[in-house]
Amino acid sequence: MQLGVIGLGRMGGNISLRLMRAGHHCVVYDHSADAVKRVAGEGATGAADLADLLRGLEKPRAVWVMLPAGEITEQTVASLADHMEPGDTIIDGGNTFYKDDIRRAASLRGRGLNYVDVGTSGGVWGLERGYCMMIGGPAEVVERLDPIFSTLAPGMGEIERTKERRNRDPRPEQGYMYCGPAGSGHFVKMVHNGIEYGMMQAYAEGFDVLQGKASAELPEDQRFTLNIADIAEVWRRGSVVSSWLLDLTAAALAENETLSEFTGHVSDSGEGRWTVEAAIEESVPVPVLSTSLYARFRSRSGNTFGEKLLSAMRNKFGGHVEPHA
Repeated sequence: MQLGVIGLGRMGGNISLRLMRAGHHCVVYDHSADAVKRVAGEGATGAADLADLLRGLEKPRAVWVMLPAGEITEQTVASLADHMEPGDTIIDGGNTFYKDDIRRAASLRGRGLNYVDVGTSGGVWGLERGYCMMIGGPAEVVERLDPIFSTLAPGMGEIERTKERRNRDPRPEQGYMYCGPAGSGHFVKMVHNGIEYGMMQAYAEGFDVLQGKASAELPEDQRFTLNIADIAEVWRRGSVVSSWLLDLTAAALAENETLSEFTGHVSDSGEGRWTVEAAIEESVPVPVLSTSLYARFRSRSGNTFGEKLLSAMRNKFGGHVEPHA
């Protein structure tokens, strides 16, 4: 299939590469000419602007926008819509707030344009591992674009099949799913990221307790100097708390057990906040998710070992770099 891709950063560029390696054709654009040149060098058709990108696609056209949530995505979607024709589709694969998806989809529907929102998880590892995707939009449009989604998805891999999963949509087993109307994909991804906050915080606090067992504040006969990197490694293998996040934690600690290259300043992308806001709207108690969000706020004024570990995990799965002080 053909796909236009706008935004060739950490994920957009790799999305293009994964598709092209499977035989799809990508027409790509980014404000950075160097980024366009880099991906075009791998087989994509580079575009000079949005209009040029659309001219390079056969109708009905589909364009994947992979930009930071907010004004830049808003402007890009609006500009694309001005150049598109009925039957064309805009796919937003970034971390957009789901209520913005609902609004955009309604506006574009009146112009005969389709809008699909894709909550995309996989970070900098997506090219190799594939992307877990949660998709919202018109069902028939999502079905037509299935060759794109199935290529980007990780597939079943070596994960054991869930027992008793009969007569269900096969796509979730492949690592992607159709969630429902516009906005539902990003809503599911938003809650996914809220859960991610809580899981990361639990690991960070637990390893902080382990690291603190050597503290001079404790009676001398109760102090242990524990090998934190080895604890992370042993927990990866057969323990109840094993996960990909723990794999990344073990990798960070193996590289530098003191995490001295991190300050512990932990940013939040917005999705954790939105998840807490949604919980408030629904009157659903989320004490763990709320606390993990507040812990990130606290990290910006003096830091613990646990907060350095949070920062290290974000760097490992998403390539997130701490802001300069």
